[in-house]
Amino acid sequence: QVRVAEYGNVKSQLGAINRKQTGSLAVRDLSNLIKPEDMVTSEHLVTLLSIVPKYSQKDWLSSYESLDTFVVPRSSKKLYEDNEYALYTVTLFAKVVDNFKVHAREKGFQIRDFEYSPEAQESRKQELEKLLQDQEVMRTSLLQWCYASYSEVFSSWMHFSAVRVFVESILRYGLPARFLSVVLAPSTKSEKKVRNILEGLCGNANSSYWRSEDDVGMAAGLGGETESH
Repeated sequence: QVRVAEYGNVKSQLGAINRKQTGSLAVRDLSNLIKPEDMVTSEHLVTLLSIVPKYSQKDWLSSYESLDTFVVPRSSKKLYEDNEYALYTVTLFAKVVDNFKVHAREKGFQIRDFEYSPEAQESRKQELEKLLQDQEVMRTSLLQWCYASYSEVFSSWMHFSAVRVFVESILRYGLPARFLSVVLAPSTKSEKKVRNILEGLCGNANSSYWRSEDDVGMAAGLGGETESH
């Protein structure tokens, strides 16, 4: 359980990262879509990232310059497009960023907060590589452990099953222990036929225990998950 939990935790972290990288532009990580030359940052100017609905791109291009008086003309550039949205940049004076966001939201455009950082991008890349490596190491270790343990677990299970059959037989038929314990392995299609044969062999009141049509079978088996007749 510990090994499975550790492996599942790593898989969950990778799944979260993959969702961020493959989701829509409204929620996904944008760092791998942005290049340094796409962002303008100076004492007075900043570049914002706008998420524009795919079918509203003409509206964006015709209106973004008028959303505030301090927007740099013709500064918007499309960087990426998916099935729902398009990603645009826009450059403007830092002092009007808040007003621009409000006016953009009123028009149905989402301004994503983003700060380009090569260090952070490299850190996320290294984190992803480490998680992928950890996942493979844990998966290999878990599989090897399962292969090595399966024989022992299965043998133990058969041992418990044999003990249980013996005890059930003593409780049902009494002492001395004059009965035969056997293993039958019919195909799935032959199971009902085998039960009918066993029912005929019993030839007494106990024959009803072989029937599968009713619920005379006992809920049993290891862990209570297997039918017993």
